[in-house]
Amino acid sequence: MGSPFFSESRSISKLFNFPILILFVLSCFSFSSTEAYDPLDPNGNITIKWDIMSWTADGYVATVTINNFQQYRHIQAPGWQLGFVWAKKEVIWSAMGGQATDQGDCSRFKGNVPHCCKKDPTIVDLLPGTPYNQQVANCCKGGVINSFAQDPANALSSFQLSVGQAGTTNKTVRLPKNFTLQAPGPGYTCGPAKIVKPTKFVTADLRRSTQALMTWNVTCTYSQFLSQKTPTCCVSLSSFYNDTIVPCPTCTCGCMNNITRPGSCVEGNSPYLASAIAASGKNSYTPLVQCTNHMCPIRVHWHVKLNYKAYWRVKVSITNFNYRMNYSQWNLVVQHPNFDNLTQIFSFNYKSLIPYGTINDTAMLWGVKFYNDFLMQAGPLGNVQSELLFQKESSIFTFDKGWAFPRRIYFNGDNCVMPPPDAYPWLPNASSQPIISLLCSITALLASLAFLFSYA
Repeated sequence: MGSPFFSESRSISKLFNFPILILFVLSCFSFSSTEAYDPLDPNGNITIKWDIMSWTADGYVATVTINNFQQYRHIQAPGWQLGFVWAKKEVIWSAMGGQATDQGDCSRFKGNVPHCCKKDPTIVDLLPGTPYNQQVANCCKGGVINSFAQDPANALSSFQLSVGQAGTTNKTVRLPKNFTLQAPGPGYTCGPAKIVKPTKFVTADLRRSTQALMTWNVTCTYSQFLSQKTPTCCVSLSSFYNDTIVPCPTCTCGCMNNITRPGSCVEGNSPYLASAIAASGKNSYTPLVQCTNHMCPIRVHWHVKLNYKAYWRVKVSITNFNYRMNYSQWNLVVQHPNFDNLTQIFSFNYKSLIPYGTINDTAMLWGVKFYNDFLMQAGPLGNVQSELLFQKESSIFTFDKGWAFPRRIYFNGDNCVMPPPDAYPWLPNASSQPIISLLCSITALLASLAFLFSYA
């Protein structure tokens, strides 16, 4: 006869196995809806606002504004591309501050030919230096939009469209659908257009306000996985109390293999470097990286440099291994519990980000204008660095168990891969701690097995 302990255990396990299986299946489906959630910027998104400013004989004139409400993710060159599908047979008679990339087939029109007749137009920003009679406010920056925390005044872009063959009242206008945002590559997913309260505009003298005739919004969220299947940056670590330099994990952003993947990387002293860059000019925004063990375009190095009585100092270095990219308006986001006591920072700008209400453990760092806000492509000048001075808080400060290293690092909004925690530099008197931890785990496992078999 079997033990009553085990028969009861089997019945309990049957009772709980089914709900656990259901929860596991549901969790698998839930990943697709949460993959765009950023815990350090939970409310970050790009909102496209479409304001109808006036009616015309066969349609309307609209101002379209792309607002970047992301704290630290910006849109870099070659800029944004906004696509959508008309609900009816609309055409774009004219555009200011932006233009459609393809006119489409306008052969059915006689005399006055529209700017774009495509059912699914794609709009891009105009370039700097565009004649004033073709500009509108906040246009003509080549599609570059800064992040909201770094430069809120330039965290938007606008253009104007004159739309024909559309409704001429609020009840007959149909909202465009299937919005897409390339910025500059994939990564953003846009929801449907939703009618909201008309936007209000206040005159410069603050004495009069007007409002749009009709407004709708489209919200787009970012997913790093959709943007690029492999990581884009990694983190290495070192400290003054340990000679070990912890490198980026091997093959973090791909593996070096010029045999099966010719041209996947280039040696820094290769005589063919210039020709490799020139040969790939047609797709110049795909990384061409320097051959390294990690194969990442960007490496961030965190070095615990000095220990004072009441302070401690960190050196942060960012190295560009990408031969095809000069990173303008770059930024770094670092999460560490001691940022609440940051005393001084050298040669970088700093802003505290508080995504969790009152917990001040996240910092945004970026370059000083005209000094180091431009991270050059791979080479001798392809790095920027700074030092951070922290005041010690006696209740939490320690160099033990990797506390002095960051919890999370983002570069330009992408999460960088950290080394595994068991590889972090240990304190000299803690060299035996991994072995002791392993022995404790084995002992606990043996004790658990002995307990179970005692009832067999």
